[in-house]
Amino acid sequence: MDAGRCDGKEGDAMSARLFPDDILFFQRLLRSDSLYLGELDGIWGPITEAAAVEFERRADAIAAAVGTFDARSENNIRTLAARAQRPARAFLQRVRAAGIGARIISGTRTYAMQEALYRQGRFGNPGPRVTNARGGQSNHNFGIAWDIGIFTAGGGYVTDGPAYDAAAAAGAAPELAWGGDWVGFVDKPHWQFATGMAAAELRARFESGDWP
Repeated sequence: MDAGRCDGKEGDAMSARLFPDDILFFQRLLRSDSLYLGELDGIWGPITEAAAVEFERRADAIAAAVGTFDARSENNIRTLAARAQRPARAFLQRVRAAGIGARIISGTRTYAMQEALYRQGRFGNPGPRVTNARGGQSNHNFGIAWDIGIFTAGGGYVTDGPAYDAAAAAGAAPELAWGGDWVGFVDKPHWQFATGMAAAELRARFESGDWP
């Protein structure tokens, strides 16, 4: 157990930075980077606090080493597991260097966030369907996936088309997998750190803390 629960202002301030409504999820994310070694109990205590501080320190170091971007991209990159932040930054740097106005518009999602996205366009809810993955079925739920958006010089949002193929050509790397290569549900804005594991295995490892 994360003994000595921290209910003071310092702990509250830190826990509010990422996933404040799901501390257990954040502990699992920290465990995936071998930062949190306490019990997965959903309690914000000194072990979680120390792991969160180290997570932020690593994120700052990666940003300083690879480069920083617009505020939206920064906010989303910093939700990723530390192991995915460096390749995500390097990817965006390559795409930007090719003159493509890409931003990272989505990063890690809790299971609840994913489920809400899945329900969009289904069960009488408004909006288009944007995912076939329920909560716990998407690589976004394990801190290793991000989505890009491409914007014109005038600020217009490009939702589809050859610009995403150009971004794929510029940003591709051996350690990355692209949703544009998927069969069935092609998702050209989607990128992820390649693990070689199916979502079901990733979920089992993420929830148990047995991360490779």
